[in-house]
Amino acid sequence: MHSHRRFENPPALPHVVVVEMLERALMDRGHEPEAASVLVGTALNDEDQTFVEHWCVEVGTRAVPGSPLLGLAGLCLGHTARRFGRLSDEALALVESLAARAEADPTDVDGRALDGFDDVRSFLHLW
Repeated sequence: MHSHRRFENPPALPHVVVVEMLERALMDRGHEPEAASVLVGTALNDEDQTFVEHWCVEVGTRAVPGSPLLGLAGLCLGHTARRFGRLSDEALALVESLAARAEADPTDVDGRALDGFDDVRSFLHLW
């Protein structure tokens, strides 16, 4: 008997829910798995680019070293660049910094930050 895993992209949630869940995870690492799903759903499906970028930057600057949310924030900035065709200077600096940290120490920031940086370079034709 084969079991088939099904992957579904999480939906965008109301902004108040996103803020509450991300803030909770930034204060208590026990909530990181739910926050990861929320951040991905926001980056892939929310139509408010300013909100998406703001929360990717918040997570990417406030999560503790070693948190899986750091690499994910970089990846989600890559999704944001692909979807909207632009990023702020602050977001560009962060995605580059997260990628450099991932390259230097994958136990600090995981490799998804490198994937996000590659996406930013590809979709925004930078660097």
